[in-house]
Amino acid sequence: MTDPPPSKGAPSTELATLGGGCFWCLEAVFQQVRGIETVTSGYSGGTVPHPSYEAVCTGRTGHAEAVELCFDPRVLSYRDLLRVYFSIHDPTTLNRQGGDVGTQYRSVIFTRGPEQPKVAHDVIREFTEAGVFRGPIVTEVVPFQAFYPAEEYHRDYFRRNPEKAYCRMVIEPKVLKFRKQFLDRLVAPPA
Repeated sequence: MTDPPPSKGAPSTELATLGGGCFWCLEAVFQQVRGIETVTSGYSGGTVPHPSYEAVCTGRTGHAEAVELCFDPRVLSYRDLLRVYFSIHDPTTLNRQGGDVGTQYRSVIFTRGPEQPKVAHDVIREFTEAGVFRGPIVTEVVPFQAFYPAEEYHRDYFRRNPEKAYCRMVIEPKVLKFRKQFLDRLVAPPA
């Protein structure tokens, strides 16, 4: 199910900030979504300004690994962006995704403006009522405060490191699942 494109008077781009486990996984998928203009891995939701990866990994800064997405709502609605998001991580596990455990791996939507929280709650309700997941969705929906880009070596990680074990065993299956499920949303058809 997709929403109709927004009206011609809509802004040319919007921002979305999402946490759903390791930011490398989210980045690798969202880089392939038509309508996403930029994907930046980083940290959001914590109390320490400009945290380092090492500090976030301690779980004491309150940040989640997140991606900031600049997207064109004329091509990809926020609702459809969230549908992709919920399909590529497990929103029913509290503070973990697979083997990644800690509050920095929580499922969280950092909302901007009055519409994003409404849409986020609607999509959660849609997935809940459809019984898509076995357990309840524990994704937090909280107001956006700040986003801090991750260190350079984290950016574009999957494209630069496809031979690494984590990329092959964790990220690649998520990318393949997305490509299969959302063929109509790909930037370019698979080679």
